[in-house]
Amino acid sequence: MILNKENLKNIKDDKVTKPTAEILALPEKVIQFGTGVLLRGLPDYFIDKANQQGIFNGRVLVVKSTSRGGADEFSKQDNLYTLCVKGIENGVTVEENSINASISRVLSASQDWAEILKAAHQPEMQVVISNTTEVGIVKSEDKITDNPPQSYPGKLLAFLHERYTVFNGSAESGMVIVPTELISDNADKLKEIVLDLAIHNKLGWDFENWLKTANHFCKTLVDRIVPGKLPAAERKVIENELGYEDELMIMAEPFRLWAIESSSEKVKEVLSFEKADKGIFIVPSIDKFKELKLRLLNGTHTISCGLAILAGFNTVKEAMADKDFTSNVLKLMKEEIAPVVVNEDITYDEALAFANSVVDRFSNPFLEHQWQAITLNFTSKMQMRNMPLIRRYYALKNEVPQLTALGVAAYILFMNVNKDGDTYTASANGKTFPVQDEFAEVLYEYWKNPETVVDNTLGDRRLWDKNLNNYPGFNAAVKSYVELLQNKGAKETLSNLHSERTN
Repeated sequence: MILNKENLKNIKDDKVTKPTAEILALPEKVIQFGTGVLLRGLPDYFIDKANQQGIFNGRVLVVKSTSRGGADEFSKQDNLYTLCVKGIENGVTVEENSINASISRVLSASQDWAEILKAAHQPEMQVVISNTTEVGIVKSEDKITDNPPQSYPGKLLAFLHERYTVFNGSAESGMVIVPTELISDNADKLKEIVLDLAIHNKLGWDFENWLKTANHFCKTLVDRIVPGKLPAAERKVIENELGYEDELMIMAEPFRLWAIESSSEKVKEVLSFEKADKGIFIVPSIDKFKELKLRLLNGTHTISCGLAILAGFNTVKEAMADKDFTSNVLKLMKEEIAPVVVNEDITYDEALAFANSVVDRFSNPFLEHQWQAITLNFTSKMQMRNMPLIRRYYALKNEVPQLTALGVAAYILFMNVNKDGDTYTASANGKTFPVQDEFAEVLYEYWKNPETVVDNTLGDRRLWDKNLNNYPGFNAAVKSYVELLQNKGAKETLSNLHSERTN
């Protein structure tokens, strides 16, 4: 039995949350550019949840923009799909299954462009959501008369111009536009490109003014791991349990965050699904969410990466199953990172709550997050995510951030690379890892003299944008940890540090 509207009545309610007939009849309020798993696992999840609570009461028209295939896989299942939430939340294992009914139609931009433009005529249509990857929001010289315009900004402009024309440029016909592409200031960049395209297409001052004043381009930050389709064997187990087949089934972690920047009451009114879940925030500035994610999630990943690999851990969940490693991660976040991200917008309690959620996420037994993947561009990640925190820590406490120094020592040891032509590899615990780092050659040269490698690495402003030797005691701490890691190994070093700090 395949998942579709007809078979909903044959699916038992005790294993999965099902949509009601009323939800399936709701009008389209959202046009969404993209069919990717992040969109289906985050914005569409929130919309479906709100509909279940009788809050938003609107569904999503999805535009499939890629040239690969059509919309058949969705139409075969009446656009229904199962979202399996699997992971840890507040220290408790969570496994929830729900049939998501947020999507009303999926149309192909290349085959159904006229039908997509017709959707601009629907008065209830109020929201634009997109995730066209980082390369989707790019400058172009599209003509909106193309069928369809090639770029996402071109398609969006054509849709908005159609709406402007149909509703005679009324202020009420404007849209709330929330891009979720993972680029900084995503909405500002999209708005600039769309306005430039409007000028390029000679659409007139009145339309340009309507674009600026009647439409709300809202910067956003999204955060949820949505690996996508489950492995075939795992999917089969869940299908047997639920009693139906679902080719669109996807998995997501419990953690979810969608921060939307706006001070407009109109935006809050339109995006009423905010009320359905604690993971959505419509706020005047999303900067605090960016800072928490960058420092506590991304920064902790990066500074812990070398240490995890030296300790012989392949995946994040494997490392978090080790009590000493988990203790190190917790103390790093609570004692060295959280205190220095506190500012006029972020309280220590907020930082601590985010840190606890990071531990849950790292510990997720259903995710296979490889440490090796985190080593990509290791040096630049350290510079951006971790180095500013050293300066702040010294300003706050005027002492060495010991666990950060340990992470830097592990980085230096990991970057004792081997060279074969233009290829670099690192070795740890009998395993070899490819190293893709623009500074691999620099570390390779520094390691030719092990006596000075720490001095040279810490003092190289190209790596850190500062001379780390200038921070009192930092050089000595890193050297001490390098020696410990070389002589005792990462696991014993962690064990000794943990026992010393808890005795």
